[in-house]
Amino acid sequence: MKSFRKTGKDLQLPLGAVWLMNSISEYKGKEELYVRQSPQVLKALIEMALIESAESSNRIEGVVIEKRRLKPLILGHSKPQDRSEEEIAGYRRALDLIHKKHESLDISPQTIQELHRLSHTGAGDAGGWKRKDNEIIKREPEGIIEVIFKPTSAALTPEAIKQLCLTYRYSIEQMKYPVLYAIACLILDFLCIHPFRDGNGRVSRLLTLLALYHHGYGVGKYISLERIIEQSKETYYEALQKSSKGWHESRHDVEPWVGYFLGTINSAYREFEQRASSVKPPRGAKREIVTQAINSQLGEFSISEIERLCSGISRDMIRVVFRQLQKEKKIMCFGKGQSAKWKRMG
Repeated sequence: MKSFRKTGKDLQLPLGAVWLMNSISEYKGKEELYVRQSPQVLKALIEMALIESAESSNRIEGVVIEKRRLKPLILGHSKPQDRSEEEIAGYRRALDLIHKKHESLDISPQTIQELHRLSHTGAGDAGGWKRKDNEIIKREPEGIIEVIFKPTSAALTPEAIKQLCLTYRYSIEQMKYPVLYAIACLILDFLCIHPFRDGNGRVSRLLTLLALYHHGYGVGKYISLERIIEQSKETYYEALQKSSKGWHESRHDVEPWVGYFLGTINSAYREFEQRASSVKPPRGAKREIVTQAINSQLGEFSISEIERLCSGISRDMIRVVFRQLQKEKKIMCFGKGQSAKWKRMG
């Protein structure tokens, strides 16, 4: 599709994007450790993220309900009373589908239509591609309407989505691009195609969550990506407008969107670490966390590398675990001092 054709195998990413990818990768390495360390806290984060995600994603689209109705509606303790409540409850069902069945959901036209059907509950065209051409407009304060982008025509939309899914899958299978870059391109092209009459933004955020899950980035389960996007929506629209300019001719610049996308994921992980690391682990959990970090290593590693993965655990405690595992002949040391390397045995 358009964004995947923009650059070839000699992709040169700006230093800012490379830094963000490295930061996200480091956070990702800690994610499983926090999940094991603070299960009760993470359970509360999951519930909060569900509520914030359903509320924010719909509020971005102008769908708002009474605050007192939000939590019982999303948690399934109350039935929808009007169209707005149906859409919020539907978005929650779409989130639930992704959280529970992401491994069996591929990035395909059928999955995209199902996410729209769920998140656009109550609409007559829920789950159906747009039947008429649409436009992205901007309303000026004085009432003037400006067309800022014309998406793919209705007639070409089904084929465009099919090609987008195939191109994304090919780029992943052939490892043509870094995974996070490929996901950013997937979402940008989806938004430029704008395949539905309404609800495209909501589906793009669900698609983001699903694609991240596929590659082991589970932060969207604990921190609402939708809330972070809502809080930065002016930057969101600015980046999208910049990167969509010239999209139809494949002359667009993907960098503004990629930068915004990576910044959003990094912010979510930073918030996740702050919340998860603020909880004191139960007795014996620190040893388990360090041991898990060591067991995740392939080849040689250093104490410093393990220390970076075990935020909140002192180097003294890490050394205690190293000595114990060395005594048990589970790890072996090569070298001395700062340059010493370790390796798992068996």
